[in-house]
Amino acid sequence: MSDTSSAATTKKSAEELTEALPSKAAAVHEIIRKEGEKELRRDFFALFWSAIAGGLIMSTSMLGRGVLQAYLPEAPWAILVEAMGYTLGFIFVITAGQQLFTENTVTPVLPFMARPGWAKLIQVFRLWGTVLLGNFLGGLIAAAVFAYLPMFSPEVDDAFVALGRHLMEAPKGQSFATAVLAGWLIALLVWMIHAVETGRVLLIFLVTYLMGIADVAHVVVGMIEVTYLVLLGDATALDALTTFVLPTLLGNIVGGTFIFALISHAQVRADVDLGKAGRG
Repeated sequence: MSDTSSAATTKKSAEELTEALPSKAAAVHEIIRKEGEKELRRDFFALFWSAIAGGLIMSTSMLGRGVLQAYLPEAPWAILVEAMGYTLGFIFVITAGQQLFTENTVTPVLPFMARPGWAKLIQVFRLWGTVLLGNFLGGLIAAAVFAYLPMFSPEVDDAFVALGRHLMEAPKGQSFATAVLAGWLIALLVWMIHAVETGRVLLIFLVTYLMGIADVAHVVVGMIEVTYLVLLGDATALDALTTFVLPTLLGNIVGGTFIFALISHAQVRADVDLGKAGRG
């Protein structure tokens, strides 16, 4: 996503485009489409290093939630506090402008939907593969640091294990279904951040806090948590991949791309076509 300096440019562009296009949704669509075009043209190593940083930073969601879980009492309301820790990684990654895979289920997809073609589709898959690999590598580094270095109390270590086991014990169908919701919510967040002028950090907090209390599956955060189990020998890499990572990855893509991006693009195309008909 854009950093603070580019946010001002986005705001100015949104104001200008709203005057020129038939709806605010069409203006936001155009802004995200242009940002997606830039992302698709970025150098491999620029994307890859940004994605590694994003994966490392996303470990703060596991860290925040694990620490809170370790020291909160056993109570039904505890999840309402734990979920605040879950929001940390998203706030840090998005405000820092680092690459996060689930953001890219909508941003680079809109250029493809606007002008579909094999070359554009290959660019989308290249970006997805680069960012996903970088996020996973960054998350692996973070999980290894948490697992192998004497950094935390036994209570926090136990909380990390509990987070990973919770994901591994969920049925594959449930992981997929909640991942669809997570992908949709992240895509909605991307859309809203480009639509509002202020309060972006609060918006990130609200959407990801909802994800936390709803206990939905996010492929990057969850990958770090299940990798922690694998490194400790509590799960195998194959089990983690088939039980959690693949169903969640597919669900995030379905929610972000095939639901949100397609519907938003269809809405905007209808607005634009109506505007053209009116001018005619």
